[in-house]
Amino acid sequence: MTQPVRYGIQIGAVDRAGVSDADLYNEAVVDARLTQELGFDAAWLVEHHFSDYYPTPNPLVFLSHLAAACPGLGLGTAVMVLPWYDPIRFVEDVSMVATMAKGPLYIGMGRGTAKLEYDAMRVSMEEARDRFRECWEVTQLGLKGDAFTYDGNYIRLDRPIEIRPKLDRKRKIEFFGAIGSPGSAEIMADLGLRPLTLAQFPDHMLIKILDRWRARNEQVGRATSDIMPISAKCFIADTDAQAREEARGYLASFYKLQAEHYTTDSTPWADIQGYEQFAKIFANMKLMGDPAQNDPILDRSLVGTPETVARRVNELRAIGFNYMLISNAMAGVPRDVRHRMMRRFAEEVIPLCEAMPVPERPVLETRAAE
Repeated sequence: MTQPVRYGIQIGAVDRAGVSDADLYNEAVVDARLTQELGFDAAWLVEHHFSDYYPTPNPLVFLSHLAAACPGLGLGTAVMVLPWYDPIRFVEDVSMVATMAKGPLYIGMGRGTAKLEYDAMRVSMEEARDRFRECWEVTQLGLKGDAFTYDGNYIRLDRPIEIRPKLDRKRKIEFFGAIGSPGSAEIMADLGLRPLTLAQFPDHMLIKILDRWRARNEQVGRATSDIMPISAKCFIADTDAQAREEARGYLASFYKLQAEHYTTDSTPWADIQGYEQFAKIFANMKLMGDPAQNDPILDRSLVGTPETVARRVNELRAIGFNYMLISNAMAGVPRDVRHRMMRRFAEEVIPLCEAMPVPERPVLETRAAE
């Protein structure tokens, strides 16, 4: 049985080229207000540093502002990069936002991939997985409200401390771990984190990610997750051709900027423990930055007429996702384009998703999964 689906909007400090950073931040607030007006579940933010590629270095600071600007709106991060944070400060910040915000709170977390950002944060990428784990373990201990100690490789707490503010025991925070491969799905399941992934991956990989996560989750004796989010880029027009033409240009610019931010050509991925597989991932990213070659990403995303987009949403639901985190908020995308998509999705796509049948879950073929 297909689970009910929720819809959130990924916002960002984005707008047309040449806008000041202060105005970019105002655009994100405007988008959050429209998110709430249209009845979406939550506004989510991305963490990045030092470039036009989502210049929001501390999403939790921004979310605390949105908690006041949009009372009751759900708030999320996709994602916070845990290895860059002092774990004690991180859990304090999460507790503060959870105390001030009145709507649902979703904290997506990841280990990050940009060497530029790691170098500036003065953290070795080879320490990323262990730092992520320790920060997450401290976060869980701190949010319980009891005094705790911790003995790790990067953080030691010999004297018991209690995190303030103390959360109301009824306050629920939904935590997720970013997943980019079937192997990382098992790692996140071991940590007790639900998967948060991207629609840019082929469907056979998405199936394998969820299957591996579920299998490991059951193996360690945890309950099945009731929220399975996936992030997808979305462009809607009166015809599929119009939507694809608009998406090609904006997505090509987006993936080109992404490739520059992640220094895909100069980073020695094969030499960085835990990041060896990213050479292949970023080679595909460079192809997606070419508008003549990025049609496959359009097929996997939410691009087309309302009917086409609704059909793709239901294909993702069939795979097992029940939280659609949609966005076309990227550098260079102006307000009218962002808001047109948000309105059409809320007013046209969501009703169609409920009216159209959800297909059977695709069968994972052995050769495609290898």
